Amino acid sequence: MDTKQSEEASRDDNQKSGLLMRVRKFNLKEVLTWQLARTLAMGQGLAGLICGTAITSQYLATSFGVNTPMMQSLFNYTLLCVTYTTMLLCRTGDGNILQILKRRWWKYLLLGLVDVEANYTVVKAYQYTTLTSVQLLDCFVIPVLMLLSWWVLKTRYRPLHFVAVCICLLGVGAMVGADLLAGRDQGSTSNVLLGDGLVLISATLYAVSNVCQEYTVKNLSRVEFLGMVGLFGTIISTIQMVVLERNEVAKIQWSWQVGLLFAAYALCMYALYSCMPIVVKLSSATSVNLSLLTADLFSLFCGVFLFQYSFSGLYLVSLVVILIGFITFNVVPTPVDHTDSSSSSSSSICEEDHYNHPVATQDDITKQEVAVRITTEDGEQEEEERRKSSLSDAVGRSTKM
Repeated sequence: MDTKQSEEASRDDNQKSGLLMRVRKFNLKEVLTWQLARTLAMGQGLAGLICGTAITSQYLATSFGVNTPMMQSLFNYTLLCVTYTTMLLCRTGDGNILQILKRRWWKYLLLGLVDVEANYTVVKAYQYTTLTSVQLLDCFVIPVLMLLSWWVLKTRYRPLHFVAVCICLLGVGAMVGADLLAGRDQGSTSNVLLGDGLVLISATLYAVSNVCQEYTVKNLSRVEFLGMVGLFGTIISTIQMVVLERNEVAKIQWSWQVGLLFAAYALCMYALYSCMPIVVKLSSATSVNLSLLTADLFSLFCGVFLFQYSFSGLYLVSLVVILIGFITFNVVPTPVDHTDSSSSSSSSICEEDHYNHPVATQDDITKQEVAVRITTEDGEQEEEERRKSSLSDAVGRSTKM
């Protein structure tokens, strides 16, 4: 019994000493790097773009009675199609749009459908449930995204990452609490169950889209992802707009203010779609979505000046808490399990290597094999000559003896 107690005491001492050593070796400069600052700044820039889409949509709905989410999305997908799909048309070889469509057209069709419906369902949810429910249930995208990243991308999270996610969710809770105290529980309550279900569906679809985006950007090409989403998103949103929103579109009373708001919304969405793959490639889809949790706060700050919202100090507390959680999440890198994805990663092709560098032909391979054989034969001849010279020296010495 004494030996067991002594062993346990020694283990406790070792753990304490190890913890003290880690605390002493902790260097704040190693944590707050330029990479982290750049990722944080770019993530908040994306949140600002989402804030721009929210403000323009609110102006269209409240001041001009325009409620056409599919038409607004159509402008964004059209810009993506004109820009990035055209770039794919100008490419040659395997990066050309025809080659991409031959190999995986159905995958991008499903991805475009998922992306379009994710944008549509979250806007539709506001007609049935409250703003508080949307803000809370929209955070469901984080656990779904982490689960899909673990399963599809083989990302392995550490305990600190789960703690960081909980900190960010606490910040969202503080923001929702401030909304309730300020009496901003806006929205409809005609069918809360349907509205909450639409928010959960939207969060799940966003998670699927973001995981596909991370895989495509890190293994294939950013231009390919945006070009294919723009192409199929334009087709799907056009059909859906004609079916569901043709009466709403006909009721629009066009003016330069309405046109300007539509243009501002489309440009914000276009910039968001164009820049988000860059940030995802630098970090991860989960990290980017954590940084986007501040978008609602930016909208609230703008609403204080534009829509006369009442300000609460909890908004600042929520912003600080979410940023602390985001920084904590990015302090420790997320390792990837390569045991299951080694075969797939070996077949994945980078944008530059696959589309810009020429592939070795059979003649080049044959020339390399011949060169290797020649060098091998030369080496064997030199080794044989050395052996003969050493044998002759040995024979000469023996004769002298």
